[in-house]
Amino acid sequence: MADGELQQRMSAIGAVLIDGPKAVGKTRTAQRVAKTVLRMDVDRAARATVQIQPEQLFMETPPIVFDEWQEVPELWNLVRRAVDDHEGKGLYILTGSARPRDNARMHSGAGRIGRLRMRPMSLFETGHSSGQISLEKLLSGEDPSGRAERLTIHDLLERIVIGGWPDLLDATERAARTWLRDYLRNVAEVDVPGMGLRRNPANIERLLTSLGRSAATPLNLTALARDVGGPRGAVASETLSNYLDALDRLMLLEAIPAWRPHMRSRTRLRTTPVNHFVDPSLGASALGVGVDELSKDLEAAGLHFESLVARDLRVYSQPLGAALSSWRDSRTGAEVDIVLELPDGTWAGIEVKLGENAADEAAASLLRMADKIDHDRHGEPAALIVITGGRYSYKRADGVCVVPITALGP
Repeated sequence: MADGELQQRMSAIGAVLIDGPKAVGKTRTAQRVAKTVLRMDVDRAARATVQIQPEQLFMETPPIVFDEWQEVPELWNLVRRAVDDHEGKGLYILTGSARPRDNARMHSGAGRIGRLRMRPMSLFETGHSSGQISLEKLLSGEDPSGRAERLTIHDLLERIVIGGWPDLLDATERAARTWLRDYLRNVAEVDVPGMGLRRNPANIERLLTSLGRSAATPLNLTALARDVGGPRGAVASETLSNYLDALDRLMLLEAIPAWRPHMRSRTRLRTTPVNHFVDPSLGASALGVGVDELSKDLEAAGLHFESLVARDLRVYSQPLGAALSSWRDSRTGAEVDIVLELPDGTWAGIEVKLGENAADEAAASLLRMADKIDHDRHGEPAALIVITGGRYSYKRADGVCVVPITALGP
């Protein structure tokens, strides 16, 4: 999917930024269309040229890829200027796995630099969903109809543990867990300390574990601070904020913010975001759990499944410009896992259930929530959808659509 989005942006604008966490295939995607690749993290000559005669870099044959551009933040402004100075579209591609520090002085790239976020692959991209039920068509009012891939609950738990990383497409669970353990160890010992501030790797590891334990639940900063500090007691709120900021800059976290719609009553809504890793495998790895452990705790497995669904929905809805939110009535505790909202205000409510037998409960939650929204301000929902780990897709008599994640696609 990223290849098509990249081509679309390159045909419309002078430069494109591809960002996302490490190992999602950003460089590979850019290389498919590049004539020149400059690896700014290891090419000392290219880094020196930026400081002395940067115009030489732009004499290379376009499209030019500046890989890991954030190692030389000055490149942002240089590329922005080069777009103004050279006619054409799709001339430059910036790829990066971390955002520059706040002290990097960068001008807006609006109108010159397009943006493409890459994430680990969805089930459709890895071949574990048929993709026969289109999210875009569901949002346009079409009834769900399509074949689901025959994945058992065990198979889905395996996809949670292995994740959507291109390097793990054919990996066994054991090999994937080793790869992911090393990935998170590098995050704690290399990537986070490399963000510029002194940080304790053991604290980062405890933070990752705590975030894995609280997957798909509202962020509790007090509990996180206590977990991170360990035996020495809770870390300071500023310290925790710095840790979370570092993980956010590495694009490993994708919390879902709270949706604050106009309501028909004085319902108090939660404002706390819901915690998700960019891929569910990171949460499972941080906890040191595999398929067997998740099979014995299906309640926890359901939360990690929700993170998997959130990842796939982000991938499928990104070309539509959609935003994901969550909704919870603070007074009653009623909640809906995901609200998907399009730029034109079209919205849909989505509940996620690992077991297909929970569709009735999920549908009731969606209908209660939809009844509370002020439709004069927000309109009727385009769709109410229950996404399951089950086998069958259908539209219920109450209008709620039931869709297996293994049938869903863009």
